[in-house]
Amino acid sequence: MEYCQDIEQLLQEGRNLNIKPQGYSMYPVLVPGRDEAFIEPLNGRKLKRGDVVLYRRDKESESGSILVLHRIWKVKPEGIYLVGDNQKEIEGPLRPDQMKGIMAAMMRKEKYIPVTEPMYRVLTGIWLWMRPVRPFVSKTVAFVKRKIITGKR
Repeated sequence: MEYCQDIEQLLQEGRNLNIKPQGYSMYPVLVPGRDEAFIEPLNGRKLKRGDVVLYRRDKESESGSILVLHRIWKVKPEGIYLVGDNQKEIEGPLRPDQMKGIMAAMMRKEKYIPVTEPMYRVLTGIWLWMRPVRPFVSKTVAFVKRKIITGKR
């Protein structure tokens, strides 16, 4: 919990951070244990659909409220709606004060990829649009990898 408070404090001080996301909620865009997310303070930035934000979840878990990195599904007057890249369910509305930082870039296999890169925007836009069918797509891709590429049964 103290680590999360340090992250928030650093962002409030205007510092940029590199974090290694844990868990699979942002898979396949961010792979835990391999990829890094470069997070910047919001600095009054207007959030929009497709942005990846670091936010504090109000819901209490075993370890208390947690910081989560998810993609914006929609911004409405009543709040911000978010979804993980490996999830179908939308969370929200969330308050703007829950948003702590925004992903500016990622590092994958030693390659720096800014979120402004056209291919990143196209691929993540398509993936966001495919939200209702993502579980089927993910299972199909895993099946193809297992059966065809690796030859495992």
